[in-house]
Amino acid sequence: MQINITGHHVDLTDALRQYVEEKVSKLKRHFDHVTNVHVILTVEKQGQKAEATVHVSGNDLFAHHETQDMYASIDGLVDKLDRQILKYKEKIGNHNQKSGGVKNMTTAEE
Repeated sequence: MQINITGHHVDLTDALRQYVEEKVSKLKRHFDHVTNVHVILTVEKQGQKAEATVHVSGNDLFAHHETQDMYASIDGLVDKLDRQILKYKEKIGNHNQKSGGVKNMTTAEE
């Protein structure tokens, strides 16, 4: 998994970069097909925003979170992405297991 981190109006310190990489790497525990993550950290007048685009096999997932603290924004962002990945994974699983397969055949249909 490749992680790209960009900062707008914020200095990306080693501690901040390491924190983002540590949190985003936890997304892989739910779904192995995460290929690329692009995180953008922004400081604005009213708050600090973290947004990310996650490239998974067949789709792109996007989330953003804004609070007064950058670390809290990153935590909220990862929570949102985690829920989206679980929902996407469930959707993929349901799509592949439609009724009518060989496992669902009864003896009367054979």
